[in-house]
Amino acid sequence: MTKPDPFRYFKTSREIIRLAVMLYVRFPLSLRNVEDLLHERGIDVSHEAVRYWWHRFGPMFASEIRKRRIEGMKSSRWWWHLDEMFVKINGEQHYLWRAVDHEGEVLESFVTKTRDKKAALKFLKKAMRKHGCPEVFVTDLLRSYGAALKEIGAADRQETGRWMNNRAENSHLPFRRRERAMLRFRRMRSLQKFAAVHASVYNHFNQERSLSTRTNFKLNRADALAEWRGLGAA
Repeated sequence: MTKPDPFRYFKTSREIIRLAVMLYVRFPLSLRNVEDLLHERGIDVSHEAVRYWWHRFGPMFASEIRKRRIEGMKSSRWWWHLDEMFVKINGEQHYLWRAVDHEGEVLESFVTKTRDKKAALKFLKKAMRKHGCPEVFVTDLLRSYGAALKEIGAADRQETGRWMNNRAENSHLPFRRRERAMLRFRRMRSLQKFAAVHASVYNHFNQERSLSTRTNFKLNRADALAEWRGLGAA
């Protein structure tokens, strides 16, 4: 059965739509910044069109990226770094739970109003359902992690210590830059949606350039861009 073309009823070309979504999600740009950048390239679209495109196609692109990567990410030998970050929604404090593996891949993002045992347990079950159970859970000293891991029978796999969770702490930085550019969020649902899309796009283009030669980095970057241009193909 032929897969339906998601760009079928759009007058704008799929290449422009993919470019606009990539610019908005990947880089700390506002909707109007993306509109101006496209205008300099001779592409006349409004910022509202960019908003609609990312809402329509962002989750679809993220889903395709996850499907291509998730099978190779299941490994019991991996370490997970778990951490939660504070996010304001309409002036009210919420928590964005994030799981990062030992290579810096963002595995899961989950938004809650609390950071108690119930929230931690729900977050862990969601992450493990997709990625399996790792060998070690690296966390901070928040008691909710210990209580949740004890509930699922993995308390002996928890590791805590000074500087051990720097991998998760550093992974928050790209999302913080995006949060400032977007002037924060107004609803939990929009935060959850953008966090999931941003994580997939960040994983896709994160080449760890400091760990490879310039030649390999250029090849990997070109491959990632070519794969992005193939997303949503009929």
